[in-house]
Parts: sequence; C-alpha cells; structure tokens
Amino acid sequence: MELRQLRYFVRVVELGSMGRAALDLDLVQSALSQQISRLEGELSTRLLQRTPRGVVPTDAGAAFFREAQLTLRHAAQAVRAAQHARLSGTVSVGLAPTTAAMLGLPLMQAMKARYPDVRLHMVESMSGHLATLLNARELDLAVLFDARLQTQPESPASRLWQVQPLLSEDLFLIAARRDARPRPATMTLAELGDEPLILPTGPHGLRSALDAAFARAGVVPQVVLEVDSLPMLMAAVDAGLGTTVQPHAAVGRFPDAQTRFSMVPIDDAQARRVNLLCSLSEDELSPAALATRVVIRDTVRGMVEGGHWPGTRLWHHES
Repeated sequence: MELRQLRYFVRVVELGSMGRAALDLDLVQSALSQQISRLEGELSTRLLQRTPRGVVPTDAGAAFFREAQLTLRHAAQAVRAAQHARLSGTVSVGLAPTTAAMLGLPLMQAMKARYPDVRLHMVESMSGHLATLLNARELDLAVLFDARLQTQPESPASRLWQVQPLLSEDLFLIAARRDARPRPATMTLAELGDEPLILPTGPHGLRSALDAAFARAGVVPQVVLEVDSLPMLMAAVDAGLGTTVQPHAAVGRFPDAQTRFSMVPIDDAQARRVNLLCSLSEDELSPAALATRVVIRDTVRGMVEGGHWPGTRLWHHES
C-alpha cells in the first residue's frame, strides 16, 4: 500500500466522481481506476460503489476513508518536521583552480538540491594555500594534491586531517595551437627536457608531484616561468610564452580549448595527479560538513562515471 493510493482514494470520495478526481489529480481515469482496484485487492474488500450520481464509499470504504485521512495528515506532519529539522549552517570548501573549473559548479548545484539550508563558503586558491587555510581551521574541507599525504601518513598534516583519495588525473603537455613544434602523439617525462615549461612554484601540489616525477625520470626540467595563478599561467601558454604540464581540467574554462590549445598525453606511470579529499578530524566537523563531504564524493563519482571529467578515473579503479 502506498501513500499515493490513499491520496487517490480520499480525493475520489471527497469529489464523489472518478472522472473529477482524475482531472484534479492530473491522471487519466483508467490509471486512477487501476490504482483504486489495486488498493481494494490489497484490502480484499470493496471500497467504492457506483451510483447514477457518481461513486460513494461502502461501509468499509467509509471506515477506511477516515483512517486514510488521518494517515495522510500524519505523513504531511512528518514531512514538515523533517524540513524544519533539516541540516543548516555554513561549510567552507577549498578547491584548487583546476578542480574548481570542473567540480565547483556541480558541487554547488548538488548541495543546493540536497541541503538547501546549508550555506557553502567556496574558496578557490592554489593547493599550498588551501593546506594552510585547512591547518588554520579556516576551511572545513579541501581537495588537495600533495602526494606526501599518501606516502607519509604520519606527516604532521595528515595526523590532523582525514584524507580520502578521490580520483587520479592524467597529465598533458599543453601548448598553444600556434606553437608549430612537432611533437609525437604521446610523450614521456624523459622527452620533456627541452620544453620551455610554465609551472606553479614548489609549495603547490602539482609542482611537488612533477618535481618528484622528473627526478625519478632523471630529467632536469627547463622552467622558464613560475606562475601561481591558473588563469595567468594559461594566458602565458596561450600567448606562446611556453608550455605547461597540467591535467585536462586546466582548460575546463575555455569553451574553445580544442582550437586554442594542443594537448599531448604524458605516457608515464608517474605522470598522474591524485585528488585527495582532506578535512578536519571528524570530531571537529559539523553535521553539515560531514554531509558536504559525502556530497563531494558522490558528485565526483557521478562526473567521472558519466564522462564529464575527462582524463580521470576514480581511485578505487586504480590498479
């Protein structure tokens, strides 16, 4: 038995007509009749009888009508109570520019749909700065890239935080289309030694991961510019001042990215960036922040599985 069947039955009795009730409920009459018949079948008794002037409840129907009205009132009261007590408060979330380009808007939309009374405070900044804000308790949650949080679980930061790998991203050598230098379809880190690279500075997650990967490959990168702003960095690449190594998300805010940039995949097991969902310890997080952490994971999963975040794979898909 479903609440909608109770609503249908009550409306039929109130209006005294199957046709008028179907019109009021925005149903075709045959569908409404089918639901009433199913309800009578579940109860093993006739609830309505037809008369020349419409339908009226049987004795069993009249008794059921009173209880159905009471049940519907209780259900409506339960909905109001749940809405009154739903999550509220403010949650601060930090995203790096590349992550914000892909995840920012979908996360805000998901939170509005699921927890409309929770106010998000979104912060976009380089991952090194986000880590500082998280340590200072100015953020509840942040998506960071520092590989040391995985490889050194007893580091000072990870002892203070909850760290959950979300997804990994392929890296690409990104150049302006006007850069006519011939390049293969894929490249390894060892083949990037002559590239004039534009990268963020050392404290940031992507740069620290790249420095470690270049060291393992025995390559000394030719860094011609260091820029700690993704829009400025990509503008420099677009202007032909150099190339960069970034995930696909770096061009996420360029609707004409396919015609503006060339992107060569880096075919190297070390050339991947892991996105880590970092938060304060659970006893420091509010219920709203705990719920937001779940929404972030759900949103990321939906985007990756739906093909809306190119060049990524969920962490549990890693070999």
